[in-house]
Amino acid sequence: MQVVENMEDIKKSWFAMKVFHNKVFEIEAYLRAKGVETYFPLRYEEIITGDERKKVRKPVITSLIFFRTFSEKTEELEKELSSRAMLYKYRKSRQVAVIPDREMEIFKMVTSEDSSKWDFVDVDSIKFSTNDRVRVTGGDFKGAEGYIKRIKGNRRLVVAIEGVVAIATAYIPSCYLEKLTGGLQD
Repeated sequence: MQVVENMEDIKKSWFAMKVFHNKVFEIEAYLRAKGVETYFPLRYEEIITGDERKKVRKPVITSLIFFRTFSEKTEELEKELSSRAMLYKYRKSRQVAVIPDREMEIFKMVTSEDSSKWDFVDVDSIKFSTNDRVRVTGGDFKGAEGYIKRIKGNRRLVVAIEGVVAIATAYIPSCYLEKLTGGLQD
């Protein structure tokens, strides 16, 4: 069960934006200045300049940022950022795509791991049947839920945010997989 510290957080949802011209950090700063929570997968690169070593944040996908706010604010944000980003929308209805909290929680959990342990896959090429859902019960991705897919000969967990992005973890042994029925489990 998730504990809610602020009742207003219940009304907030996750959304995704396609960012133009690799301006993820600029969009992140803009949204955070407006009090909007943001997330995008990061990796850290060590840079050596002279005698100094420092770690630099790098977005794993330079054109994607997730943010959490009130539904009513999304169109306003899209207008303000129209030359730098656009909202992901459902293909058929053209309505702004709302990402369920549980889906985002799992995506964040998996992508917060070392980026060498997962890969991005073409979201449109992933086809699943309803009985492919699993939960990982051990290892680096314990608690993650998604679909099992053979990629490059290995059994991998695919975590997808419909219409936005899909990632595939490194190999997961079958002893760490529990079959689920239906949708994401609470």
